[in-house]
Amino acid sequence: MGVAWKVLICDSIDEIGVEILTKAGMVVDYQPDITLEKLKAIVDGYDVLVVRSRTNVSRDVIESGNSLKVIARVGVGLDNVDTNYAESKNIQVINAQEAATNAVSELVIGSMISLARLIPHAHSEMSKGNWIKKSLMGTELSGKYLGIVGVGNIGRNVGRIARALRMNIIGYDIYPISREYINEVSMINADLNTLVESSDFITIHVPLSSDTYHLFDSNLLSKMKKSGYIINTSRGGIVDENALYDLLNDRKIAGAGLDVFEVEPPINRKFLELPNVLCTPHIGAQTKEAQGLAARVIAEKLIHRFQEMSL
Repeated sequence: MGVAWKVLICDSIDEIGVEILTKAGMVVDYQPDITLEKLKAIVDGYDVLVVRSRTNVSRDVIESGNSLKVIARVGVGLDNVDTNYAESKNIQVINAQEAATNAVSELVIGSMISLARLIPHAHSEMSKGNWIKKSLMGTELSGKYLGIVGVGNIGRNVGRIARALRMNIIGYDIYPISREYINEVSMINADLNTLVESSDFITIHVPLSSDTYHLFDSNLLSKMKKSGYIINTSRGGIVDENALYDLLNDRKIAGAGLDVFEVEPPINRKFLELPNVLCTPHIGAQTKEAQGLAARVIAEKLIHRFQEMSL
Protein backbone atom coordinates (compact mmCIF):
# COMPACT_ATOMS: atom_id res chain seq x y z
CA MET A 1 0.00 0.00 0.00
CA GLY A 2 1.30 3.47 -0.88
CA VAL A 3 1.82 6.47 1.35
CA ALA A 4 -1.46 7.78 2.77
CA TRP A 5 -3.10 10.55 0.78
CA LYS A 6 -3.41 14.06 2.16
CA VAL A 7 -7.01 15.23 1.74
CA LEU A 8 -8.12 18.87 1.86
CA ILE A 9 -11.86 19.28 2.42
CA CYS A 10 -12.86 22.80 1.34
CA ASP A 11 -16.60 22.79 2.06
CA SER A 12 -18.87 21.54 4.81
CA ILE A 13 -19.62 17.82 4.44
CA ASP A 14 -21.28 15.23 6.66
CA GLU A 15 -18.94 13.99 9.39
CA ILE A 16 -19.29 10.38 8.21
CA GLY A 17 -17.08 11.21 5.22
CA VAL A 18 -14.30 12.54 7.43
CA GLU A 19 -14.65 9.53 9.72
CA ILE A 20 -14.40 6.98 6.91
CA LEU A 21 -11.35 8.65 5.35
CA THR A 22 -9.59 8.99 8.69
CA LYS A 23 -10.23 5.35 9.62
CA ALA A 24 -8.78 4.34 6.24
CA GLY A 25 -5.53 6.04 7.21
CA MET A 26 -5.81 9.17 5.11
CA VAL A 27 -4.59 12.50 6.48
CA VAL A 28 -7.64 14.76 6.46
CA ASP A 29 -7.48 18.56 6.70
CA TYR A 30 -11.00 19.88 7.20
CA GLN A 31 -11.28 23.59 6.28
CA PRO A 32 -14.93 24.14 5.25
CA ASP A 33 -14.66 27.95 5.21
CA ILE A 34 -11.36 28.26 3.41
CA THR A 35 -11.04 31.30 1.11
CA LEU A 36 -10.05 30.96 -2.53
CA GLU A 37 -6.85 32.89 -1.89
CA LYS A 38 -5.81 30.59 0.94
CA LEU A 39 -6.79 27.53 -1.06
CA LYS A 40 -4.49 28.52 -3.92
CA ALA A 41 -1.72 29.20 -1.41
CA ILE A 42 -1.85 25.81 0.35
CA VAL A 43 -3.28 23.33 -2.18
CA ASP A 44 0.17 22.23 -3.34
CA GLY A 45 1.05 19.21 -1.26
CA TYR A 46 -2.43 17.72 -1.11
CA ASP A 47 -3.36 14.63 -3.10
CA VAL A 48 -7.13 15.14 -2.94
CA LEU A 49 -9.41 18.16 -3.01
CA VAL A 50 -12.96 17.60 -1.71
CA VAL A 51 -15.59 20.26 -2.46
CA ARG A 52 -19.30 20.89 -2.64
CA SER A 53 -20.78 23.80 -4.60
CA ARG A 54 -19.22 26.71 -2.68
CA THR A 55 -15.64 26.21 -3.83
CA ASN A 56 -14.75 27.02 -7.41
CA VAL A 57 -11.99 24.67 -8.55
CA SER A 58 -10.75 26.86 -11.36
CA ARG A 59 -7.75 26.44 -13.62
CA ASP A 60 -5.74 28.62 -11.22
CA VAL A 61 -6.49 26.32 -8.29
CA ILE A 62 -5.62 23.22 -10.32
CA GLU A 63 -2.43 24.87 -11.58
CA SER A 64 -1.39 25.50 -7.98
CA GLY A 65 -2.02 21.91 -6.94
CA ASN A 66 0.96 20.15 -8.45
CA SER A 67 0.43 17.03 -6.36
CA LEU A 68 -3.33 16.68 -6.91
CA LYS A 69 -4.49 13.25 -7.98
CA VAL A 70 -8.26 13.49 -7.42
CA ILE A 71 -10.85 16.26 -7.19
CA ALA A 72 -14.02 15.00 -5.50
CA ARG A 73 -17.38 16.75 -5.59
CA VAL A 74 -19.71 15.76 -2.74
CA GLY A 75 -22.75 16.17 -4.93
CA VAL A 76 -23.91 15.88 -8.52
CA GLY A 77 -23.01 18.90 -10.65
CA LEU A 78 -19.43 19.54 -11.74
CA ASP A 79 -19.89 23.03 -13.18
CA ASN A 80 -17.75 24.49 -10.37
CA VAL A 81 -14.82 22.30 -11.41
CA ASP A 82 -12.73 22.86 -14.55
CA THR A 83 -12.96 19.19 -15.45
CA ASN A 84 -11.25 19.49 -18.83
CA TYR A 85 -8.17 21.16 -17.40
CA ALA A 86 -8.07 18.74 -14.47
CA GLU A 87 -8.15 15.75 -16.80
CA SER A 88 -5.44 17.32 -18.99
CA LYS A 89 -3.29 17.25 -15.83
CA ASN A 90 -4.16 13.57 -15.26
CA ILE A 91 -6.30 14.49 -12.24
CA GLN A 92 -9.36 12.30 -11.79
CA VAL A 93 -12.66 14.08 -11.14
CA ILE A 94 -15.36 12.17 -9.30
CA ASN A 95 -18.78 13.00 -7.88
CA ALA A 96 -21.62 11.41 -5.94
CA GLN A 97 -24.36 11.65 -8.51
CA GLU A 98 -26.33 8.77 -7.04
CA ALA A 99 -26.62 10.36 -3.59
CA ALA A 100 -29.07 13.18 -4.37
CA THR A 101 -31.62 11.19 -6.36
CA ASN A 102 -34.33 10.86 -3.71
CA ALA A 103 -33.84 14.30 -2.18
CA VAL A 104 -34.08 16.20 -5.46
CA SER A 105 -36.96 14.05 -6.70
CA GLU A 106 -38.99 14.75 -3.58
CA LEU A 107 -38.33 18.50 -3.86
CA VAL A 108 -39.58 18.43 -7.46
CA ILE A 109 -42.80 16.68 -6.47
CA GLY A 110 -43.22 18.95 -3.46
CA SER A 111 -42.78 22.03 -5.64
CA MET A 112 -45.33 20.74 -8.14
CA ILE A 113 -47.93 20.13 -5.44
CA SER A 114 -47.20 23.48 -3.78
CA LEU A 115 -47.66 25.35 -7.05
CA ALA A 116 -50.69 23.37 -8.21
CA ARG A 117 -52.48 24.01 -4.90
CA LEU A 118 -51.20 27.61 -4.53
CA ILE A 119 -49.77 26.76 -1.11
CA PRO A 120 -47.07 29.50 -0.91
CA HIS A 121 -49.58 32.21 -1.89
CA ALA A 122 -52.18 30.84 0.53
CA HIS A 123 -49.70 30.89 3.40
CA SER A 124 -48.48 34.39 2.52
CA GLU A 125 -52.01 35.78 2.52
CA MET A 126 -52.98 34.03 5.75
CA SER A 127 -49.89 35.45 7.44
CA LYS A 128 -51.27 38.88 6.52
CA GLY A 129 -54.63 38.02 8.07
CA ASN A 130 -56.39 37.48 4.73
CA TRP A 131 -58.87 34.61 4.12
CA ILE A 132 -58.83 34.23 0.32
CA LYS A 133 -60.31 30.74 -0.01
CA LYS A 134 -62.48 31.60 -3.04
CA SER A 135 -59.52 32.77 -5.12
CA LEU A 136 -57.39 29.71 -4.37
CA MET A 137 -58.78 27.34 -6.99
CA GLY A 138 -55.99 24.85 -7.58
CA THR A 139 -55.46 21.91 -9.88
CA GLU A 140 -54.63 18.23 -9.32
CA LEU A 141 -51.56 16.37 -10.53
CA SER A 142 -53.52 13.21 -11.29
CA GLY A 143 -54.11 12.87 -15.02
CA LYS A 144 -51.74 15.71 -15.95
CA TYR A 145 -48.77 15.36 -18.31
CA LEU A 146 -45.30 15.69 -16.75
CA GLY A 147 -42.46 16.46 -19.15
CA ILE A 148 -39.06 15.28 -17.91
CA VAL A 149 -36.12 16.97 -19.65
CA GLY A 150 -33.12 14.77 -18.93
CA VAL A 151 -34.06 11.19 -18.07
CA GLY A 152 -31.07 10.26 -15.91
CA ASN A 153 -31.06 8.99 -12.32
CA ILE A 154 -33.11 11.88 -10.93
CA GLY A 155 -35.38 12.24 -13.94
CA ARG A 156 -36.26 8.56 -13.86
CA ASN A 157 -36.99 8.66 -10.14
CA VAL A 158 -39.23 11.71 -10.55
CA GLY A 159 -41.08 9.81 -13.25
CA ARG A 160 -41.66 6.83 -10.98
CA ILE A 161 -43.09 9.00 -8.19
CA ALA A 162 -45.22 10.99 -10.63
CA ARG A 163 -46.56 7.79 -12.16
CA ALA A 164 -47.62 6.66 -8.68
CA LEU A 165 -49.56 9.94 -8.51
CA ARG A 166 -51.29 8.85 -11.73
CA MET A 167 -49.55 11.42 -13.93
CA ASN A 168 -48.73 10.76 -17.58
CA ILE A 169 -45.01 10.90 -18.40
CA ILE A 170 -43.32 12.50 -21.41
CA GLY A 171 -39.53 12.21 -21.66
CA TYR A 172 -36.76 13.87 -23.63
CA ASP A 173 -33.03 13.18 -23.56
CA ILE A 174 -30.16 13.51 -26.01
CA TYR A 175 -29.18 9.98 -24.98
CA PRO A 176 -31.31 6.89 -25.66
CA ILE A 177 -33.84 6.17 -22.92
CA SER A 178 -34.01 2.50 -22.01
CA ARG A 179 -36.98 0.60 -23.35
CA GLU A 180 -37.35 -1.04 -19.95
CA TYR A 181 -37.89 2.33 -18.25
CA ILE A 182 -40.20 3.59 -20.99
CA ASN A 183 -42.38 0.52 -20.42
CA GLU A 184 -42.14 0.83 -16.63
CA VAL A 185 -43.72 4.28 -16.49
CA SER A 186 -45.54 4.17 -19.86
CA MET A 187 -43.41 7.09 -21.01
CA ILE A 188 -44.04 8.96 -24.24
CA ASN A 189 -40.61 9.54 -25.80
CA ALA A 190 -40.75 12.94 -27.54
CA ASP A 191 -38.60 15.70 -28.99
CA LEU A 192 -38.07 18.78 -26.84
CA ASN A 193 -40.55 21.04 -28.64
CA THR A 194 -43.32 18.44 -28.46
CA LEU A 195 -42.63 17.87 -24.77
CA VAL A 196 -42.83 21.59 -23.97
CA GLU A 197 -46.00 22.09 -26.00
CA SER A 198 -47.74 19.03 -24.48
CA SER A 199 -46.78 19.10 -20.80
CA ASP A 200 -48.77 20.51 -17.91
CA PHE A 201 -45.64 20.38 -15.75
CA ILE A 202 -42.01 20.43 -16.92
CA THR A 203 -39.06 19.41 -14.76
CA ILE A 204 -35.44 19.96 -15.82
CA HIS A 205 -32.63 17.50 -15.06
CA VAL A 206 -29.73 18.25 -17.40
CA PRO A 207 -26.22 19.53 -16.59
CA LEU A 208 -25.18 23.08 -17.41
CA SER A 209 -22.93 23.28 -20.47
CA SER A 210 -22.44 25.41 -23.54
CA ASP A 211 -25.14 23.30 -25.21
CA THR A 212 -27.70 23.68 -22.41
CA TYR A 213 -27.06 27.31 -21.42
CA HIS A 214 -30.41 29.11 -21.89
CA LEU A 215 -31.82 25.96 -23.42
CA PHE A 216 -35.15 27.28 -22.17
CA ASP A 217 -35.03 30.64 -23.92
CA SER A 218 -37.94 32.92 -24.76
CA ASN A 219 -38.71 30.91 -27.90
CA LEU A 220 -38.96 27.55 -26.11
CA LEU A 221 -40.67 28.91 -22.99
CA SER A 222 -43.33 30.62 -25.12
CA LYS A 223 -44.39 27.19 -26.40
CA MET A 224 -45.58 26.15 -22.94
CA LYS A 225 -49.26 25.86 -22.16
CA LYS A 226 -50.75 28.91 -20.49
CA SER A 227 -51.74 26.54 -17.68
CA GLY A 228 -48.25 25.03 -17.54
CA TYR A 229 -45.70 25.00 -14.72
CA ILE A 230 -41.91 24.67 -14.97
CA ILE A 231 -39.64 23.32 -12.21
CA ASN A 232 -35.86 23.82 -12.28
CA THR A 233 -33.72 22.02 -9.70
CA SER A 234 -30.81 21.52 -12.11
CA ARG A 235 -28.78 24.67 -12.81
CA GLY A 236 -29.96 28.27 -13.12
CA GLY A 237 -28.27 29.03 -16.42
CA ILE A 238 -30.36 26.46 -18.26
CA VAL A 239 -33.37 28.80 -18.08
CA ASP A 240 -33.30 32.37 -19.36
CA GLU A 241 -34.51 34.08 -16.19
CA ASN A 242 -35.55 37.33 -17.88
CA ALA A 243 -37.65 35.48 -20.46
CA LEU A 244 -39.21 33.33 -17.75
CA TYR A 245 -40.03 36.34 -15.59
CA ASP A 246 -41.78 38.13 -18.45
CA LEU A 247 -43.98 35.12 -19.21
CA LEU A 248 -44.84 34.62 -15.55
CA ASN A 249 -45.53 38.29 -14.97
CA ASP A 250 -47.78 38.44 -18.02
CA ARG A 251 -49.56 35.25 -16.89
CA LYS A 252 -48.66 33.50 -20.13
CA ILE A 253 -47.64 30.47 -18.08
CA ALA A 254 -49.13 29.43 -14.74
CA GLY A 255 -46.10 29.21 -12.47
CA ALA A 256 -42.55 28.15 -11.74
CA GLY A 257 -40.59 26.41 -9.00
CA LEU A 258 -36.98 27.59 -8.91
CA ASP A 259 -34.36 26.00 -6.68
CA VAL A 260 -31.43 27.27 -8.76
CA PHE A 261 -30.49 30.64 -10.24
CA GLU A 262 -27.97 32.02 -12.72
CA VAL A 263 -26.25 33.86 -9.87
CA GLU A 264 -26.44 32.42 -6.36
CA PRO A 265 -27.51 33.94 -4.08
CA PRO A 266 -29.66 35.71 -6.73
CA ILE A 267 -28.93 39.39 -7.28
CA ASN A 268 -32.26 39.90 -8.99
CA ARG A 269 -35.06 39.26 -6.50
CA LYS A 270 -37.94 40.06 -8.82
CA PHE A 271 -39.21 36.45 -8.85
CA LEU A 272 -40.03 36.79 -5.16
CA GLU A 273 -42.56 39.47 -6.03
CA LEU A 274 -44.65 37.04 -8.08
CA PRO A 275 -47.37 35.00 -6.33
CA ASN A 276 -47.10 32.20 -8.90
CA VAL A 277 -43.41 31.45 -8.21
CA LEU A 278 -41.90 29.23 -5.53
CA CYS A 279 -38.23 30.02 -4.81
CA THR A 280 -35.91 27.90 -2.67
CA PRO A 281 -32.16 28.46 -2.05
CA HIS A 282 -30.62 25.50 -3.95
CA ILE A 283 -31.80 22.91 -1.42
CA GLY A 284 -32.37 20.02 -3.82
CA ALA A 285 -29.79 17.78 -2.12
CA GLN A 286 -30.04 19.49 1.26
CA THR A 287 -31.33 16.62 3.37
CA LYS A 288 -29.57 14.75 6.16
CA GLU A 289 -29.93 11.52 4.23
CA ALA A 290 -28.56 12.86 0.94
CA GLN A 291 -25.62 14.66 2.52
CA GLY A 292 -24.70 11.64 4.61
CA LEU A 293 -24.90 9.37 1.59
CA ALA A 294 -22.91 11.78 -0.61
CA ALA A 295 -20.10 12.02 1.94
CA ARG A 296 -20.05 8.25 2.35
CA VAL A 297 -20.05 7.61 -1.42
CA ILE A 298 -17.18 10.05 -2.01
CA ALA A 299 -15.13 8.66 0.87
CA GLU A 300 -15.55 5.10 -0.40
CA LYS A 301 -14.72 6.12 -3.97
CA LEU A 302 -11.55 7.87 -2.77
CA ILE A 303 -10.45 4.80 -0.82
CA HIS A 304 -11.07 2.67 -3.91
CA ARG A 305 -9.04 5.08 -6.09
CA PHE A 306 -6.23 5.08 -3.55
CA GLN A 307 -6.11 1.30 -3.52
CA GLU A 308 -6.07 1.17 -7.33
CA MET A 309 -3.25 3.71 -7.61
CA SER A 310 -1.22 1.98 -4.90
CA LEU A 311 -1.07 -1.37 -6.69
